[in-house]
Amino acid sequence: MTSQINSPDQIKNVDYIIVGDGYGALFFAHQLIKNNKTFILFSGGVKSASHISAGIINPLVLKRFTRFWLAQEQLDALQKTLQEISIYTGKNYWINEPIHRILHEETEREVWAKKSMRADLESFLHADFESLEMVKNPFQTGEVMQSGRLNVEDFFKDFFLYLLENNHLIEEFFKYEELDVERNIYQKFKFKNIVFAEGMAVKNNPFFNNIPLIPNKGHQLNLKLSRSLENKTFKKKYFLFPMSEDQYYYGGTHDRDHLENEINENSVEDLKSSLEDFYEHQYEITDVNFAFRPTVADRRPIIGRHEKHEDLYVFNGLGARGILNGNFFAKDLFDFIEKDKPLLEEIDLKRFK
Repeated sequence: MTSQINSPDQIKNVDYIIVGDGYGALFFAHQLIKNNKTFILFSGGVKSASHISAGIINPLVLKRFTRFWLAQEQLDALQKTLQEISIYTGKNYWINEPIHRILHEETEREVWAKKSMRADLESFLHADFESLEMVKNPFQTGEVMQSGRLNVEDFFKDFFLYLLENNHLIEEFFKYEELDVERNIYQKFKFKNIVFAEGMAVKNNPFFNNIPLIPNKGHQLNLKLSRSLENKTFKKKYFLFPMSEDQYYYGGTHDRDHLENEINENSVEDLKSSLEDFYEHQYEITDVNFAFRPTVADRRPIIGRHEKHEDLYVFNGLGARGILNGNFFAKDLFDFIEKDKPLLEEIDLKRFK
């Protein structure tokens, strides 16, 4: 692949090019900002899974009441990062509304009670149960401590505005055919490193299109509810929480079988029936959204260096926990590139060799 640039005075030197605009791309951009690296981020402006995500920050696997991998470490790292980001955007995007898990049956309630006494879970599973009148919960609800939400809309809006105002953002699709990997030149930029954090769009990337991603299609509903949730986040099959005074989010589904680029009515019906299982009041669907999450069979991100082109890196496979994974492993990738610190075997691209 060859560049269209021939004249040296046309070229601008940067430390990094980032390709992508989801959680992984922005959290990696934050690492560059805090370490005074020069960079350009290419965003095609397509609404991705990150942009329509619930923004739920959850340390547990709520089907089994077990800890998410590196749960406490990832939560602590995220709090630190959000404080750092607030310095240059002027806002902290953490919404302190813990998850209230609606319990399905008495047996599930008993399992929660037992696990809340375990040393590895006592800081996450509240030992007391609640009965909340705004939803149907005959077996009560359990609160997930240290959980919350990211203000997704403002996070992306403010971060992109910062990038734009500081000349870090180019709002166009990255053209792989214009990348000169021999001279490290792309269009008018001479770079030291490129990080591809593209989500499912990586399937069009000739350098990393063979990574074993599994597309997982997720649907979510925007709702108007006739009865307020009083700023509470509920989880039974899916998550329900307020986005604004009269708009609510419900979702999202997980579908690896029906991957057409259109709304699947069966998924919408699943959302409606599961909502009506615990919300017994009138509601109106104001919008339906879907996107494709990049997931991996072993449920670990895919991070690493291209085997031939050592200045090209991939940062992908963040799955349904893109906020926690994206933030935590952005630092690992930065340290791998800049400090030659080895990646964890569980996330290293080399595990597929």
